Amino acid sequence: MSTHSGPLVLIEPYVHRGGGHHQRTLIALAAACPGALVITPEGIADGLGPLQRAGARITTGPVGPTAKTLLAGARAAARVSAVGQRLFASRSRPVSLRRLPHQITLIARCLTEAACLRTARRLAPQPGAVVILSASEALHDAAALLGGGRHLRFIHELVTTEDRPLRLLGRLAGRGEKRVVALYPTTAVRDRLRRSFPHLPGRVRAFAVDDGRRLTEAESEGARSAFTIPAGATAVCLIGGWWPYKDITTVDAALARVSEPLHVLVCGTPLDDTVLERWQCLPLVRVHIVPGPVGEDVLRLVYAAADAALVARCPGTGKESGLVMDAARLGVPLVVSDHDPDLTERLAGQPWARLFTAGDPDALAKALDRLPAALPARPGPQAPAAVGMLPASEQAVYLTDIYTDLVKEYR
Repeated sequence: MSTHSGPLVLIEPYVHRGGGHHQRTLIALAAACPGALVITPEGIADGLGPLQRAGARITTGPVGPTAKTLLAGARAAARVSAVGQRLFASRSRPVSLRRLPHQITLIARCLTEAACLRTARRLAPQPGAVVILSASEALHDAAALLGGGRHLRFIHELVTTEDRPLRLLGRLAGRGEKRVVALYPTTAVRDRLRRSFPHLPGRVRAFAVDDGRRLTEAESEGARSAFTIPAGATAVCLIGGWWPYKDITTVDAALARVSEPLHVLVCGTPLDDTVLERWQCLPLVRVHIVPGPVGEDVLRLVYAAADAALVARCPGTGKESGLVMDAARLGVPLVVSDHDPDLTERLAGQPWARLFTAGDPDALAKALDRLPAALPARPGPQAPAAVGMLPASEQAVYLTDIYTDLVKEYR
């Protein structure tokens, strides 16, 4: 580990949107490095309490005139993008017009990151490491150049590619690329981004960290009582918003085909009320709905009540699954689709994971029907490492070492 005495700087631009996978990692890393500087340009939705208890220094806005100007520009661009998305939403519009607001969103995200990097320079001129935990997939070089500093950036997925004007902007800021190391949570994300940015230095590294807070038997008993799930009944949880990469269509069809009674705990936002109403009418399924977003305590309650967590994603989805990571760190068995070859390879043979063919409702229904007779084992202490997740303290060491190498290479 680097002997640099500066603080770990953690930038999380989207923590104002509520709890979940990214906020939990932010808190765990801050707790592993007392005195860490946390920069959240739009505030923190769940309050400052957990980060304050972790001993972090917290900045919930830009510091310095340059950072304030950059963030003002970001907010203006975001407003323009929102208007454009409403005006050009119709599929009758040319593709170039429909893509334009999303290109402006990339600019807004770039300016936000630059504002945070400028704030970091002002508050921690000699950091141990600077990490953007939820970084844009584009304009990384421009963000580094405008931000005036080196940094590591976790890129979680490729949502919008750069069109020609932004590619030109990226080339103009090309020297900023030497100030950046990209961190990709999965090889699939790395491979997709490399096609767009072949010269961007990058490494594959799981984003989620193990905070060591496994569920206890007492929590499980209390949670099942809270949801009135009888002893001996089988329950699965379906956590998180129903986004396009979540294969709710397969889950919907599978639940209509199960032949054994099943409790299904649904927690997240957005959800589809029409689908939930259909499930509530199924004779063998009892649905428990916990609308999101929810805090960590409620999320633990939902996981604790379940015999297994159900993770169904569309084939080819390659982004890191916070639900798989949650199950491993909390000690909850998995029923999971084989949507990602790398993840499937990691989970194959694990006694706490049941794999089913992605997009196949019959395979999922059979997996659910087997649960009452043979529940998977609960993941043990080695489960996080099996999915590439390390303790927060080890992640902090890794980030500091990579940042130190970056500084040495490009002094």
